[in-house]
Amino acid sequence: MAAVINISSFAQDNSNVSAEKNVLKVNTLALIFGTGSIFFEHQISDLTSGQFGVGFLSYKFIDTKFSGLILTPEFRIYPKKNAISGFYVAPYLRYQNFSVENKVETSKGTLTAMGGGVALGRQWIGKSGFTMDLFFGGHYSSSKVKVESGTNSFDSDNFEGFRTRIGFALGFAF
Repeated sequence: MAAVINISSFAQDNSNVSAEKNVLKVNTLALIFGTGSIFFEHQISDLTSGQFGVGFLSYKFIDTKFSGLILTPEFRIYPKKNAISGFYVAPYLRYQNFSVENKVETSKGTLTAMGGGVALGRQWIGKSGFTMDLFFGGHYSSSKVKVESGTNSFDSDNFEGFRTRIGFALGFAF
């Protein structure tokens, strides 16, 4: 009696490989700190992707209010060649430009910070395209304050030196 072998039963199941090439997401943890941030990620190859983040910060520390723009370009490396779904290492740059105001001392100015760092993370993409991205890391930045009126009473310590970065973003792949 001859045995019939179905070759298609040996084929790999690639259903867990994402057909999507883009992800649009919002960092939910940043909202706790008064920052709204949106990320757009695009797959470059099986191993890499590029992500660009835009954020707006509105933060008050003692008598000083900071509000402005945060830009974060990022290059992601997915070691298992499963970009945009899986574990990744991501070197990134960060540019921040804020208006600063101290109403008690009637001082106004701008704060500009520039830095870079590395994040580690894991991104999951469901069958419906729903995406979760959990990441953490650190960066180093330096800042400069330009006083427009009043005295230089602005404390830029929160934007200088080594800082941690943590996030949990939710979005959709397409």
